[in-house]
Amino acid sequence: MHTQMKPMLERRREAPEQSVWWNKLSLAQKFSASSLGKFGYELKFVRNENGHSIAVLQCSGGIAVISEDGDIDTSSNIIIR
Repeated sequence: MHTQMKPMLERRREAPEQSVWWNKLSLAQKFSASSLGKFGYELKFVRNENGHSIAVLQCSGGIAVISEDGDIDTSSNIIIR
């Protein structure tokens, strides 16, 4: 008897690389976002503050911010509306 393999369901709605926001990230931000993705963080949006792009990721209520240089800040005081 041959069993048919069913594809595993992906938790995310779309792969990060297909996100509209993904294309707005610098290369350094993409590397950092990929690293955080391994811990369950998902890219929510990219904000432009004072002429600098910051990526905002979220995981189980926790927020991480990535600067244009790829620096990760998991204790940011960013306010999300």
